[in-house]
Amino acid sequence: MANERLVYIVDDDDSVRRSAAFMLRHAGFKVEPVESGVAFLKLAKGAERGCVLLDVRMPDMDGLQVQQQMNKDGINMPVVILTGHGDVEIAVQAMRAGVINFLEKPYEKEALISAIEEGFGRLENNDLKEMAASEAKVRLAALTGREQDVLEGLMAGYPNKTIAYDLGISPRTVEIYRANMMEKLGVRSLADALRIGFAAEGDNGSKD
Repeated sequence: MANERLVYIVDDDDSVRRSAAFMLRHAGFKVEPVESGVAFLKLAKGAERGCVLLDVRMPDMDGLQVQQQMNKDGINMPVVILTGHGDVEIAVQAMRAGVINFLEKPYEKEALISAIEEGFGRLENNDLKEMAASEAKVRLAALTGREQDVLEGLMAGYPNKTIAYDLGISPRTVEIYRANMMEKLGVRSLADALRIGFAAEGDNGSKD
């Protein structure tokens, strides 16, 4: 049941915690706001499993440090991170470390609910990672060489201008390749495109 599914909202900003809690409660989730990453780690080891909405920029321990400690402590909960504008490089680092999605502030309710729903899907389906790896390679095969180049640049955390410089094309051309790439992959957000790229990359060790 949706009302049994617990979401931990880990953010030092009280207004963000209250806003996200309001949206999620109205969508039928159980919510536990937590004021810091340190506080979350203290309660998480023996806590009920759920999905974690984790802010990147917090004092004492930032979101990436919290996620790394979760991995060390064996706290197996899906994580969605909240980033500020321009934090693509941080989001890429987090997704490489296992974050399932990221939302850029300010985010829309639909995007938040979708990301959290996906998190619970991960909890319920342990085979999803392997399935995603094979499916991701099929999707990437539909991209042109330039579209793959742009995706690789985004996976490295580079902004459009840097990708354009590296490829010897204009930023506007990068935007066109990026839009075409996302359309072919069937995604609407950069996070979804990155996840497909990382899933295929994770499968390379056994194939190449």
